[in-house]
Amino acid sequence: MSKKKHLTSWEPVSDWYDKIVGVEGHEYHKNVIFPYLLKLFKTKKKERRLLDLGCGQGVFSHILYNNYGYVGLDVSNSLIQSAKKASNNNEAFFLKQDACEDFELDDSFTDAVMILSFQNIEKPKKALKNIKKHLRQGGRLVLIINHPCFRIPRQTSWIFDDANNMQSRRVDSYMSSLKIPIDMHPGKKNSPKTYSYHYSLSEIFSFLKEAGFTVTDIEELCSHKKSTGKYAKREDQARKQFPLFMSIVAKSL
Repeated sequence: MSKKKHLTSWEPVSDWYDKIVGVEGHEYHKNVIFPYLLKLFKTKKKERRLLDLGCGQGVFSHILYNNYGYVGLDVSNSLIQSAKKASNNNEAFFLKQDACEDFELDDSFTDAVMILSFQNIEKPKKALKNIKKHLRQGGRLVLIINHPCFRIPRQTSWIFDDANNMQSRRVDSYMSSLKIPIDMHPGKKNSPKTYSYHYSLSEIFSFLKEAGFTVTDIEELCSHKKSTGKYAKREDQARKQFPLFMSIVAKSL
């Protein structure tokens, strides 16, 4: 019997992903996402335990506060091996595991995160139900996603108004559920593909509700970048008006 092919696994592009993310994370990790998460997870309480679904190389484990136990899961074996090799946390544990399939861990996690992995998962409702099963009652789940209103692959683009020196955003197919193939090396023959899945906010919220979560907070995260040159003003204004990422915080009921 052949093994199941994981369409959403980043195994075929793990070397490329390792290079751009490294041990410290991509620039958006370091300048936007991780500063937000560290504020969110700052606590004096001990015996906190965090489950990281789609952990990649386990970058978040390197900067998470010491009073958190950490378990990272990812379907890519190469990325899990990179996580183990790079780990500077003796308490961190990494496991090759598809979040959409049942897995055996205890149910004592106080927190869970999915950092830019939710939209690469083929069966998000199943993944959320698996997380719920391993969280304590009242436990917290944090989803960091590409903003579903403004960053839909192949369905969003910039519009430039030179007369008024303005930059705006075009959005197509927002209410449609989409499975979008992404060429990781555009222009190259036989480029490996990953897949991105788009859902409207109402659909994401319904997934969470069905899995046994209630949304307690959302945060929209804008780019840290600053432009130079002729169009710097309009580019910087657009960055402030169209957030890159969204954080959805939910509680396990």
